[in-house]
Amino acid sequence: MDNYNKNFIFLLLLGCVSYLPFLGGVHLFDWDEINFAEISREMIVLQDYLRVHINFEPFWEKPPLFCWFQVIAMKLFGVNEYAARFPNAIAGILTLLTLLKFGTYYKNTKFGMIWALVYWGSILPFLYFKSGIIDPWFNFFIFSALFYFYKFLREKSEERENNKWLVSSGLLLGLAVLTKGPVAFLLYGLTLLVFYIIRKFQQFPNIGQLFILLFSSLFFGGLWLGIETLQNGTWFINTFTEYQIRLLTTHDAGHKGFPGYHFIVLLLGCFPASLFAFLPAWKKFRINTGKQDLLFLIMVILLSVVLVVFSLVQSKIVHYSSLAYFPVTYLAAIGVNILLQKENKLPKVILTGILGLGLLFVGITAALPYVGMNIDILHYLLAKDPFAIASLSAEVDWSWWNGLPALVILITIISFFILRKKEIQLGLNALFIGTILFVNSILFLNINNIEAYSQRALIDFCKDHAKERAYIKFIGTKSYAPLFYGLKTEDENPKSNDKNWLLKSDELDRDAYIIVKIHKALDLTEYPKLKELYRKNGFIFYKRAI
Repeated sequence: MDNYNKNFIFLLLLGCVSYLPFLGGVHLFDWDEINFAEISREMIVLQDYLRVHINFEPFWEKPPLFCWFQVIAMKLFGVNEYAARFPNAIAGILTLLTLLKFGTYYKNTKFGMIWALVYWGSILPFLYFKSGIIDPWFNFFIFSALFYFYKFLREKSEERENNKWLVSSGLLLGLAVLTKGPVAFLLYGLTLLVFYIIRKFQQFPNIGQLFILLFSSLFFGGLWLGIETLQNGTWFINTFTEYQIRLLTTHDAGHKGFPGYHFIVLLLGCFPASLFAFLPAWKKFRINTGKQDLLFLIMVILLSVVLVVFSLVQSKIVHYSSLAYFPVTYLAAIGVNILLQKENKLPKVILTGILGLGLLFVGITAALPYVGMNIDILHYLLAKDPFAIASLSAEVDWSWWNGLPALVILITIISFFILRKKEIQLGLNALFIGTILFVNSILFLNINNIEAYSQRALIDFCKDHAKERAYIKFIGTKSYAPLFYGLKTEDENPKSNDKNWLLKSDELDRDAYIIVKIHKALDLTEYPKLKELYRKNGFIFYKRAI
């Protein structure tokens, strides 16, 4: 086998070993993970795979493509956590192989391998493929669409113009729209608009090529949306558009943040790639003018567009800036490639960053078991949040073994500084491999303990009563846990979504379990038919028997 095929097989095996095991080791997290999994479960229950539903009502916030992937996984593995996260594990494997392919086309097989391994070896880029959220596939489609546009530009500059790359770019863009909506057009369009403004519209597609790009980008989404509109009218289009505008202009998703939020997220979350991404700048790196600078420019613009757009957006959520993982790891791959070629010394600012962030991770993960075993420490900090205080009463088994991730990242940092003096590649191997061991040690040792505080009492209650013919409702706070883990059925009375009907009506046709957060306790004098069952970890559980 040639070198490319050997690397392909290696990355395929690495992806399978890294992303596929232990996906079901912890419950899905509210909101996003459970939200998408519940949509997929309801598709199966309703046998309606064209229209998105939540709580067995039409849902306008997301198109269906990712949920179709989850449905396939649920058909294979059952309706569970593993199936909900399985599509993103496949996205992870596909991403590594694609970076190898794209990097080889851009430069050579070595660069493609470096890019794939840098992506694999960074914290959030790795972690997202172990999740059940929508963004890994969305990001993959957007990035691939831009890369195929780069291929069109590169071959156009070499006077061997090929419109098939425009078709590929448009189809991938359409898949991104079908995954998350028109924000894909916004990110793709802004990136290319800035690109052409900087280049004074050199190599701009002609009218026919623009038509090809537009038509192919509308193909998948238009096909689905056309069928949806024919079946159900324009309701989805109108409501979905209103929601997207509201999401961009308000903190509708319930998350606020400071303007530099996503800069910090990328710096910490993409460690260690985020530090190596600065290397070309610190070394006054200048990429050769010619065919390869086109991708460099596109990636820098994409990174800038993501940071600017989502810094302006009112809602601040970690995964909003996850598309930036591709340009960050691309820039890092350039830096690593320079180091491996010329055996350059790392600038002190990069070494300081690795040491500083590494010690920060050591401190945080070392503090976890100590705080867990002395949970009263947090009471003062959370004194104004009664739910948080109550959630800390969860019975969680902490030991000093839970501090093992701190030891892993400490050994990683020490190994990097020792080995880099002998050979830079050995030091880099230790850093990236050690970072992934660090992430996995947190997943194995600590994620279940963290989940115990946040939601386990709620989910255990829903699972305990899921097989009963009863209503399970969370009142006063948005949660999808009673739907997915309570196995809500299609035949429930729609009136059960009304609080007063559920708590007061004489028409109640089955037992009802009511869940609230502790600071939103219900007044039993107002609802005499309600009985409090117990309180646990910030939640109050009630029952109203028929």
